[in-house]
Amino acid sequence: MLPIYPYPAYSLRGLAWYQGKAVCVDSYRGYLLVIDPQTESTMVINQLTTREFVDVTDLAITEQTVWVVRGRQINYCQWGDFSLQLYLELPEIVEGITVSEGGVYVSCSRKGEILVFGRSTRNLLRRMPAPGQGEEKLTLRGQELWVADSLEETIYCLDTKTGYIRHRALTPYPHPQGLDFHKDRLYVLQSGKEFYIRDNPNDPRHPDIGERDKSFIYPQVIIPQGKYTLSNGYLVEMTYVEEILPEEPKTIDNLTWKIALPATTPRQKLRSVSFMGHPFQTETLEDQKVAVFQLGKLLPQQRFCFGWKAVLELRGIKYEIDTTQLESQPIPPELQARYLVDDDDLSMDHPIVQEAAREAVGDAQDMVTKMLNIRNYVYDRLEYRMESFDSPDVVLRRGYGSCGEYVGVLLALARLNGIPCRTVGRYKCPQFLEHKGVVLHQYYNHVWLEFYLPGYGWVPLESNPDDTGRPPYPTRFFMGLPWYHVELGKGIPFETIDPGELSIGSLAINHIRFRILGELD
Repeated sequence: MLPIYPYPAYSLRGLAWYQGKAVCVDSYRGYLLVIDPQTESTMVINQLTTREFVDVTDLAITEQTVWVVRGRQINYCQWGDFSLQLYLELPEIVEGITVSEGGVYVSCSRKGEILVFGRSTRNLLRRMPAPGQGEEKLTLRGQELWVADSLEETIYCLDTKTGYIRHRALTPYPHPQGLDFHKDRLYVLQSGKEFYIRDNPNDPRHPDIGERDKSFIYPQVIIPQGKYTLSNGYLVEMTYVEEILPEEPKTIDNLTWKIALPATTPRQKLRSVSFMGHPFQTETLEDQKVAVFQLGKLLPQQRFCFGWKAVLELRGIKYEIDTTQLESQPIPPELQARYLVDDDDLSMDHPIVQEAAREAVGDAQDMVTKMLNIRNYVYDRLEYRMESFDSPDVVLRRGYGSCGEYVGVLLALARLNGIPCRTVGRYKCPQFLEHKGVVLHQYYNHVWLEFYLPGYGWVPLESNPDDTGRPPYPTRFFMGLPWYHVELGKGIPFETIDPGELSIGSLAINHIRFRILGELD
């Protein structure tokens, strides 16, 4: 099903399905909107009470009653009347609400809690810890409490009684603002801003960059797989091409060029791959496929292109780890020898790095908590800046770094604490899901890492995107990856050439293109 784009829609909050139609609140204008999912026809049904709905952040509908939260208040009204009445006023601001036959659930990001009140008594029955760090919207299905966290960009399924997280899944779009089930399918509301290029009538040669509201409703896919949960998937075409354009033209004999091919992983499937410009052979390096281009003699005046085009299935993934089971199996000796050593200028023998490794883990005992503490330690001490590439001791001293430098520090601190880690990359598909079939260009590469957990295998950890500048940091990409990451070169070089003394950057310019071909079932 295609996303539903209601209009007028500015800053939508909350989602409920009522009599086959979607209901949302425009918190900026105070419109209570009813949206036909087939035609996107939208009606303002509270035409005389719009002021009462300004700043509403979530809503729920039970039978003929509409429930909303606004600031510190829980309010309700009857369908057809839409004059809000006060149900409860709370000491803290709340952002999400859902209502069952006997309870009223509200979320409070300031307290990091979900509060449950008796519907008839209005007394506080219990508190549950919120699963994420941001503002959370709620809905119920049977004994399941479903939560959409805007900062974590994650959907959680909780047990209504205990708050135990049954599974979690990443959203394909950022900043979810509401969720509800319709015909046993979960729908999520996305609402935010987007930049766009617009014409400048006064200077047609220099278009303007504008900003506009963007709200829509889409079906969320959640596929629990035991150790992990998969979410919305897309069929994506990626093309990687090198253009031979040497800085200092000269003759090179027996030139061989190797480029890693997309890996097959739980969240990524390689459907097909073909050559671009020059045929290649395939070899396997550490269970991963690599394209080998035998280019032969390169003359100073020669100019040509070569590379590959791949069609991929990409999904979001989020791992579910039982930390009590981690110490039952040892780390295989071959992984210790390969991924607990300084094999990439990690400065693991430098006093600054060794002291940071001791300080970072704190009193954590299991590997997951150690790795999370290390990540948070690095985030506390670094800020993102893309300027250079230095060793971890230099990066820790100066206090900023690129994604690759974040990875270097994380690798060093983790390996010193006995956690096998490896570098992963290499590109991210531009996140324009509405532009299917359009050529999308990606200029910068990107790297992150994986760490090994006995009994589970390799799990992902993003380098810097979760570093929001101040704690508590989101964990959306801690043991999780969104759909738009393309995994190339897991612990192996992405690109190498022979003779090895040559510089890839001085010989060629790379070109990276993507096309989003469609959505996976």
